[in-house]
Amino acid sequence: MFYGIKNVNHSIKMLLIRLLNKHDIINQNIFSMFLRRIKFIFSLLIVFSIFSCSTNSTSEDKTLDPLPSWNKGSTKSAIIEFVNDVTNPQSVNFIEVADRIATFDNDGNLWSEQPFYFQLFFAIDMVKKMAPDHPEWKSQEPFKSLLENDMQEFAKFGEHGILEVVMATHAGVTTEEFEIIVQDWLATAKHPRFNKSFTDLVYQPMLELLDYLRANGFKTFIVSGGGIEFMRPWVEEVYGIPKDQVVGSSIKTRFVIEDGKPVIERLPEIDFIDDKEGKPIGINKFIGRKPVFASGNSDGDLAMLQYTASGEGRRFMLYLHHTDEVREWAYDRDSHIGRLNKGLDEAAEKGWTVIDMKNDWKVIYPFELNQK
Repeated sequence: MFYGIKNVNHSIKMLLIRLLNKHDIINQNIFSMFLRRIKFIFSLLIVFSIFSCSTNSTSEDKTLDPLPSWNKGSTKSAIIEFVNDVTNPQSVNFIEVADRIATFDNDGNLWSEQPFYFQLFFAIDMVKKMAPDHPEWKSQEPFKSLLENDMQEFAKFGEHGILEVVMATHAGVTTEEFEIIVQDWLATAKHPRFNKSFTDLVYQPMLELLDYLRANGFKTFIVSGGGIEFMRPWVEEVYGIPKDQVVGSSIKTRFVIEDGKPVIERLPEIDFIDDKEGKPIGINKFIGRKPVFASGNSDGDLAMLQYTASGEGRRFMLYLHHTDEVREWAYDRDSHIGRLNKGLDEAAEKGWTVIDMKNDWKVIYPFELNQK
């Protein structure tokens, strides 16, 4: 509590009278002038203190919100309430730090995935780059369709066609060489709709969620159907998730000595598919602890959320529902990419939290923050 200015002035005067024997003051006017200046300076200090406290209070109010890009509502409240509960040592739901494992799908959950997976954009660009060394591709499907930019025809080849393209463009090099190829591509490639780098199309609200969980002792992992070697080169810089906390699909590799140097060579054979039922298997194999928090956006993530929900104690299952056709895309049950059908039904049945992108998020991408 601050004294009123009048009370402060009186206190100053009494203090000076005690400290200074007025009989020793040669000039009473000098004493009065000195007193007025002290009053003025003290008054300024009080005003400055009040302003400073007000500014600090405003700043603290802003920092109190751990998820500033999320609109107020049941989704945001549920996340914060869960974290507060399980990190409170006095709560019956308290989770030890070692067990605070949070897993996140990547495509469509941490960054966009339309009009098709970003890794497929990479593979298509690699087909075009490698085409001069493969003249047979001009007449060989599915490469012929890609070289002619006929995505409708390419889509007819389904998963087999995608797999053939991935094997042709992701193998035959060392792991170090492939990492450089991915980094070079990300440095120049642009998304056709936004004309932005693909790593600019990560979700700002999810970046905040990752930071919020880590600030509360959670260890965050990516568990994605995407290629593990495709994600590792950039996830640490973009998401703050170390490359050794990435679980993904992989092709086979082998150890060889190349020009006297030990290297890991990538082979054109599938090793592990980290999708659907493969996600719990990957979590068990590479993480070794059941998650207490799991987030995804499609039926491909349903097994991971079911596996998380099966653990003892309190758990949090989070689905991202794409509902914003203006700022991003709106799709769910009938989409050929990121289909959310069974998962949406199970989330409603079991009371899992579902993000409504259109209504729960103030912004979608980080670059939108500079437009406000």
